[in-house]
Amino acid sequence: MRKGLLLLLFGLLILRAWGQEKGDSLDVNELGIDGFVHASTQGGTFGFGLKYAFVRNKDFAFGPSLRYHRSWSNYAGVRTSFNIYGGGFFAHYRFRNLLFAGGEFEVLKSPLNFTISNSITNWVPTFFVGGGFSRLFEPTRIRLNAGMFYDLVNSPNSPFRLNYVAKNSNGMLLPFIYRIGVFIKLD
Repeated sequence: MRKGLLLLLFGLLILRAWGQEKGDSLDVNELGIDGFVHASTQGGTFGFGLKYAFVRNKDFAFGPSLRYHRSWSNYAGVRTSFNIYGGGFFAHYRFRNLLFAGGEFEVLKSPLNFTISNSITNWVPTFFVGGGFSRLFEPTRIRLNAGMFYDLVNSPNSPFRLNYVAKNSNGMLLPFIYRIGVFIKLD
């Protein structure tokens, strides 16, 4: 955990120094949030991600991210619940205030192994690449991103497995998720 926090801090310092290079401009900073909810009579999950975006030359947004999930179930009278949390970084490139493409890497602490929930927690990497719609609504200073992402790591213990939205012809889950996020300009 300590190594992860030191790595994140080091990455932020590098990003800050990169933004101060001569001739380059960080246009604005943005705060982003995305979320999801899934519930049934036997349980559910909700979660959200926070992103702090450094925007460079109006089109390139990058920065650190944090994620939190809460899941619960009441299956056959047995109640369980657990939390998933972690962090990482992201980079998105925006095309003509219409589309975006990018990647999002996160490492999440998760008790899941998709056969049972156990007391041994694992750090699970995810690396999503994808893109979609991106639109800045002026004068509100709010940007809407809606896109599809593919998990290149596709870990068998990924907490996002509950959110995969595609299956192949054999009925196996494919690591595609959709994500809708809002970014608010801070400057």
